[in-house]
Amino acid sequence: MRLCLFLLTATLTAQVSYEDITKSPNQNWLTYAGDYKGRGLSPLTQISPENAQNLTPKWTFNVPNAKGLRARPIVADGVMYYTNTNAIYALDARSGRRIWQYVDTQSKKEAVNRGAAILGNQVYFVTADCHLVSLDRRTGGVAWRKQYGNIKDGVFCTSAPVAINGKIIVGTAGGDEGMRGYLAALDASTGAELWRTYTIPARGEAGSETWGNFIEYGGGATWLSGTYEPETNTLFWTTGNPWPDFYGGDRKGDNLYSCSLLALDANTGKMKWYFQFTPGDWHDWDAQSWPVLADVQYEGKPRKVIFHANRNGFLYLLDRETGKYLRASKLLDNLDWATGIDAKGRPISVPGKDPTPEGNRICPGVRGATNWMSQSWNPATGLLSVIVLEQCDVFTSSSKTPEPGKNFAGGGAGPRPNDAGKFYMRAFNPLTGERKWQYPMTGKAEMWAGLTGTVTGVLFAGDDDGHLIAIEAKTGKHLWHYQTGDSITASPITFAIDGKQYVSIANATSILTFGLFEPVKSIPVPPMQIR
Repeated sequence: MRLCLFLLTATLTAQVSYEDITKSPNQNWLTYAGDYKGRGLSPLTQISPENAQNLTPKWTFNVPNAKGLRARPIVADGVMYYTNTNAIYALDARSGRRIWQYVDTQSKKEAVNRGAAILGNQVYFVTADCHLVSLDRRTGGVAWRKQYGNIKDGVFCTSAPVAINGKIIVGTAGGDEGMRGYLAALDASTGAELWRTYTIPARGEAGSETWGNFIEYGGGATWLSGTYEPETNTLFWTTGNPWPDFYGGDRKGDNLYSCSLLALDANTGKMKWYFQFTPGDWHDWDAQSWPVLADVQYEGKPRKVIFHANRNGFLYLLDRETGKYLRASKLLDNLDWATGIDAKGRPISVPGKDPTPEGNRICPGVRGATNWMSQSWNPATGLLSVIVLEQCDVFTSSSKTPEPGKNFAGGGAGPRPNDAGKFYMRAFNPLTGERKWQYPMTGKAEMWAGLTGTVTGVLFAGDDDGHLIAIEAKTGKHLWHYQTGDSITASPITFAIDGKQYVSIANATSILTFGLFEPVKSIPVPPMQIR
């Protein structure tokens, strides 16, 4: 025990540098996405398709006051950092023992929280009322607490920050009630704001001509963490739907820069390029899904690209340097609002597939073909694995004038009783759109769980029956599962300590960690002497 405590103390004194993060994941998992490029792939090799069936529970940590955990842990040298609403916990990743906790009692708002960031000797997370909190990762002591958003403006905050070289990048939520989304960069040492980039232009700015009314409350939230290319110092961040969600009568036009992918200079926040997936969206199909950065051979030449599985039902391939549209293919069998994507990257819409006052059945549904659940890209196999939902919803619009902050989005959407839908894990060749295999989930189509892969060919994911599952990445074959005892609305990670590989995932109320079975070493017992 003393040796374990000594080792734990030693690791807590080691700083996590920007260079360390660029090399993650390895034995550590230092960003919400695992690495800056969002590939969701670990180089660890101890767990393989041949031995995944030997995984066993190692420890469980019940998160205080948890109701529906959505965070993905980060792990640095044997210490796990996990967030809940307005709270963060440092755990011994070997045992699940709590080292310290910080509960923010100043925030008067509650919202889901998706995770933390780490840099140097500090760990960072956001409160629901949009404060970035910097804590000493060794003790949990507060270094500073800086406000970067005001809930009076309709924003609240849920996303995991992204730590890059000297900066912490944060986003905002609230696009379903009327707000103006933005990203901000704060100084990692002081919390001073370095830049702020709005996703909805002000009147008179470039892009404002694509709006009518509501531009001041146009949405475009940034509630999912982005990805980052260190080589060009470029952030890639997706934006949410325009507001009002289901009524576009007073905002006819493309509504830039909602439902888009933005490429930003990380030093200044200046936009390098943008690509809009669903212009003038009336279906609540925000673009909050990983922009996965990859270097591939495309049409016989090396190319830097982005894969993006979009909520509107299409899998996109974009040039990473320019944002140029290259191709798109369908994620779903049931997709009826568009026949495809044209040569300029715009949807070829089917007339009559917008919300109506009497209700209109449209595929995909309001949850989208996919969502913020993590994906996994494996360059060795050339496969991008994605969680998708086959479901159609009845979309309605309303003649009532939407009011910002009144929780009214100009209509709504929901499934018919016999149309609950079904989740699948699907593997695609993203360069051609070809579907290689699919794994059907077994539950009630109620989950937000993503996946993580390993170079050995194992995909870990949550399913909608509350299981952590292991799937063979090449074929989609089921390898192993474990019932966690509750629903899963988070994505797994994998890490290693002392040469042993572990897998962790959160269900609604707890963090569960697994490793390979280790036989108990027998202790020789001297023969009993009878006198």
